[in-house]
Amino acid sequence: MDFQLSDDQRALRAGVRELLAGRFGRDRMRAALDDGTGVDRMLWRELGEAGFFALRLPEAEGGVGLGLPEAVLLFEEAGRSLLPGPLIATHLAAGPVKGAAQGETVVAVLDPGQPVAHLGEADALLVLGPGNGPRESGAVPADVTPVRDAATPVRSMDPFTPLWRVADPVEAGEPLPRGGRLRDEGALLAAAEQLGSAARTTEMAVQHAGEREQFGSPIGSFQAVKHLCAGMLVRAELARCAVYAAAVTADPVEIAGAKLLADDAAVRNARDCLQVHGGMGFTWEADVHLHLKRAWLRSGQWLTAAAAEEVLAGDLC
Repeated sequence: MDFQLSDDQRALRAGVRELLAGRFGRDRMRAALDDGTGVDRMLWRELGEAGFFALRLPEAEGGVGLGLPEAVLLFEEAGRSLLPGPLIATHLAAGPVKGAAQGETVVAVLDPGQPVAHLGEADALLVLGPGNGPRESGAVPADVTPVRDAATPVRSMDPFTPLWRVADPVEAGEPLPRGGRLRDEGALLAAAEQLGSAARTTEMAVQHAGEREQFGSPIGSFQAVKHLCAGMLVRAELARCAVYAAAVTADPVEIAGAKLLADDAAVRNARDCLQVHGGMGFTWEADVHLHLKRAWLRSGQWLTAAAAEEVLAGDLC
């Protein structure tokens, strides 16, 4: 079986990368960071027009008619660019929630016991079931206004991701079609974002190691730095294999394994990238800390490490 990307998939990935580079390149990203800008509604609508949210809707319903493997490629690019906002929830809600597919509606996700990201900017809310594993929970829409009115803002480690604590029970609507699969799919798309971040921090480390000189030589010629960069590449490519395979099978156990590997790659690669950058990596002006903070935050969303390990352990019984 050939698992190489097809020409159409490569073109899709290249198109999304070009779109994000033009609309959320480093200069725009740093400007949004300095201004404290949350969801860029104009960019959100552009993503909708490009089919980002409607990618997996049937063509008869106004979608693109593609599948999970193509969605993984899109979210990998989003992870590379540190694109903020509840992208996964809006993508999963496309179709059942009016305006989500077109990028007119921003959909946040409420996972019981977890802070809600971007609640202040959301137009709709997707409520996951109480199960800790992807096999146990459905998803239902809910009115965001009373939830937001009763919620309390909490400090977030990621400056791009405002968080809110919801204490009261949420009155939800009717379960969504395929609701039982949404946590699976959300975990896989979160793993794809982690994969994109892990690949990007690998590139950043290698580029810096080739440009920065010490003792008259690029630091990339030193064995210790070589080992760091090599380890980053191994982790990223191992996670890539797992994420791409899980996208093809959509198997909950494989998704759990992919999320574990992608979370580990994103966090450890960002830490090693910071190490390669040395003292400069700790500064606000460097982008390394943004990848690290986002990776930390994302590792606790959709499917935690503990829940993923339970899924894997349960499959062994």
